[in-house]
This record gives sequence, C-alpha cells and structure tokens, in this order.
Amino acid sequence: MCLSWFSSWRSSLKHLRAYKGPGSLTPQVGLCCVGITVGIAFCTRRERSINLRQRLQAETRQILTGNKRRICNMLTLFHFGFSGAMTEPQSPPEPTAAGESLGEIGGNYKITIFELENFQGKKRELTEETPNVTEEALEKVGSIQVESGPWLGFERQAFCGEQFVLEKGAYPRWDSWSNSHSSDSLMSLRPLLIDSNEHKIHLFENAGYSGRKMEIVDDDVPSLWAHGFQDRVASVKALKGTWVGYEYPGYRGRQYVFERGEYQHWNEWDASQPQIQAVRRVRDQQWHQQGCFEAS
Repeated sequence: MCLSWFSSWRSSLKHLRAYKGPGSLTPQVGLCCVGITVGIAFCTRRERSINLRQRLQAETRQILTGNKRRICNMLTLFHFGFSGAMTEPQSPPEPTAAGESLGEIGGNYKITIFELENFQGKKRELTEETPNVTEEALEKVGSIQVESGPWLGFERQAFCGEQFVLEKGAYPRWDSWSNSHSSDSLMSLRPLLIDSNEHKIHLFENAGYSGRKMEIVDDDVPSLWAHGFQDRVASVKALKGTWVGYEYPGYRGRQYVFERGEYQHWNEWDASQPQIQAVRRVRDQQWHQQGCFEAS
C-alpha cells in the first residue's frame, strides 16, 4: 500500500517538472516535497508498527509455549510424585515359591515334622505358627527337619510348657531337641524372631532388675560360674538379639528363650525357680554361615 501511494506521488512530480508556466513551479514542487516527506514518514511509522506487532506476537507465542511446557512438567510431577524427577515404574514383587513364607525380617521359615522317628511316617511342611500339631493330621512329632528358621517348639498345645529351640538342621529323635530329657512331647510350633545380628543381654540376681548384674555382649557363656556369676537369675533385660538360657552348665536342662524385651520375674519366662547357669545366642543362616548352634 505504501509503495503504490509513493508511486502516485512520483508521477505527480513528473507532471510538475513538465509544466513550464511561470511562477507556479516552486509552490507546487514544495507542496509535493512536503507530501512525499509526510508519506515516507507515515510509511516508516506503519512498517515499524507492523514489525512491533509481529515481534509482540512472536514473544507472546514463545511465552505461551514456555508456560505450556511448565504446566506439562507440573502435571507430570503430580502424576509421578514430588520426587524431583520422574521415577521409573517399579515392577511388582516377585511371588514367593510355594511353601515359603516371608519372616519378620525378610527371611524364610520352613520346617518339616514327621510322625515317626528318623523321618518316617506321615509328614507335614509348615511355614507359619501351629498351635496344635494334631490339626495337621499327626498324632505326635517323632522327628523334625528344619530347612530355614529358627523355630520354637512347645511341650503342650497353644505354645505352653517346656520350650525347645529348633535351629537349622535335622532332629531324628525327641532327645535331640530336648535338653532336659524329661518329655518327648512336642505339640505346638512357631517361628522364632531374629531381629538383629548383634546381641546384648543383662542378667540380674533379684527380681525387678536389682542385685548383682552381669552383661553379656556378642558371646556365648556355657557356665556363669566360670565368669564369676552365681546361678541365680531372677530378672533379665534382652537388649539386642534373641537368647536362650539353660538350667545347667554346658547348655543342659530346660531352655528359656529371651526375645528382645524385659523380664521382671522368672515367671515371665515360664520358669519354676530363678535358676540359669548357661546362656547363648540364637542365630540363623541370615547372618551366620553355620546357621545353627552345635553342642560339643
């Protein structure tokens, strides 16, 4: 549009140059020059206005594009969580094999009980606590194979009576898991929690954590007498790990399991008297290659 307007002014200027009338050239030429100047200024201003509008439109599109990108990023963060970055999708956990049950700390618990000695007769595989073995179609337990554990057996149903610690290994007869040899009955079982690879226990002479005190850290003590402590233990604090106490030295007699916790009186670990003469750690294959305690 500006170019056509400027062309018309150029043609007018040619006509004025062809005109030879006296005294009339200067005013008209001056008027023409003024018109050309105004037209050029108008065209320049219009072009600047068009360039400015185009620049504003381009910047607006750039801002909108950036905002759109930021909004998409925000929606992505809302979808995947505020983790600072997109997290990779996690695959579902692999199912455990049949017959295996995850324990409290990620280990597996599996035990096989046989009705007869030397792993004969009917058998049942267990992966969880069993308050009554007769519900598993067995009249009694004659032998045991612990594949992963440890486990805790009880003389009577509902986890009562004398206790038997069953660590990884084979038990062909009842006297291989009973240190007191006073009963061949085992009527209930449950997994024994091992919550730490560190062990620490406090033994007290009197109930209520009073009297003489003995501290044992990451060690097995076959005789408290050999360490200058009497056989009377009336209260216990199991600070780390799982322990088992024995009625007599050399890990003999009735067993008393101490899972992490406090025991103010010997009745709390089902003892008839405050007598413990040996203490050891209960360990399993999760932290120890041997996986079980073997009596000498």
